[in-house]
Amino acid sequence: MQDHTFNTGKEAARTNKPYDSGSLRKKVLQTAASRAKIQGPIGWHTLRHSYRAWLGETGGPLGVQQKLMRHANISTTMNVYGGAFMEAKRKASTSVVQRVLLQHLTK
Repeated sequence: MQDHTFNTGKEAARTNKPYDSGSLRKKVLQTAASRAKIQGPIGWHTLRHSYRAWLGETGGPLGVQQKLMRHANISTTMNVYGGAFMEAKRKASTSVVQRVLLQHLTK
């Protein structure tokens, strides 16, 4: 069984055929990765993990991230795709500590 991506642009009007995901990966994704100086294997799933990380950096609610990732269960969003970046962890921790200290100092 082959994976296909359906085209809705000018190419579709000309050929009326779906793209093969492998050739699309080679033409588009690999080319973009090379330009960005990303080395090693890259695929659509790599892009998916990056998308989830960028969503996490926005600070958007996990429920929204789950829906955008189209996960049936939020545990998938949190556990499989939820590897938080160190800077995001640091910011979250600092924010909590500052709130606690502020509450303590204002009493």
